[in-house]
Amino acid sequence: MIISSRPEQDGSLLPPSGISLRADSRRLAKAGFAGLCAAALLALAPSPAAAQGRLEAHYEASLAGIAVGRGTWGIEIGDDYYSAAAQGATAGLLKAFSGGTGTGAAQGRVVNGALVPQNYVATISSKKSETIKINLAGGGVKDFSIEPEPPVDPDRIVVTEAHKKGVVDPMTGSLVRVPGTGEVLGPEACRGSTSIFDGRLRYDLKLDFKRMETVRAQKGYQGPAVVCAIYFTPVAGYIPDRPVIKYLAVERRMEVVLVPIAGTRVLVPFRLTIPTPFGTAVLEATQFNTVATPPRVAKTQ
Repeated sequence: MIISSRPEQDGSLLPPSGISLRADSRRLAKAGFAGLCAAALLALAPSPAAAQGRLEAHYEASLAGIAVGRGTWGIEIGDDYYSAAAQGATAGLLKAFSGGTGTGAAQGRVVNGALVPQNYVATISSKKSETIKINLAGGGVKDFSIEPEPPVDPDRIVVTEAHKKGVVDPMTGSLVRVPGTGEVLGPEACRGSTSIFDGRLRYDLKLDFKRMETVRAQKGYQGPAVVCAIYFTPVAGYIPDRPVIKYLAVERRMEVVLVPIAGTRVLVPFRLTIPTPFGTAVLEATQFNTVATPPRVAKTQ
């Protein structure tokens, strides 16, 4: 999904732990719901896809039980392509303090069964707007831009060319593929890690299996889910002294609940939970409608 990556928000894809509740609530709104950023945490290296399917989902977010935003996410996996798009906005009481909206999209090809990202774009709008564009090729970043161009901060760890190799964009990375031919939902879904570049921040994520549970959306999916722990490691593009970076790097209670896109071996977030100093931040699907789509049949003369 989308993340907010403003200069003042190092690690804004994750709930902040800054100086004041109001400031951090604003950051959470922009990061979590102007772009449904939370799901960006789930970015794993793209793996071979299987079959074809479609997803249309609605999400709501809360902080300490208070609604702060909502958004939608659509994904389509074809036999030789995939696409994903999301949009979100602040909601509830938080909207009165910090209204914000965001959109994002990613596209790529399915090559020999693997998801190969080609481009990613995210736009976050509040009092100001920012657009991030990333083009990928050969397993890394070909070029990227941030508009308007942010000022140079000498305290920020520089993202080198080496950091931009072997990475995926956040939205492509949120598609978690389970290898093999066995059960899709199980410990294997949580055995992976990857390197992610969001246009400003370069970070690594690792998942570990925690448990199985049953989930139920208000509309759509109800059934089994796999729960994974999430571990965040910043690599470059961040300011080391920022409290949010320090907090997230040592936080060990973050977790994501994954469920499948019908007709595929690809899992996506149903619920994301991140403890913060001001209460638990939760992003959860209220509607989760997914269907398998038949493969295309080659035309014959």
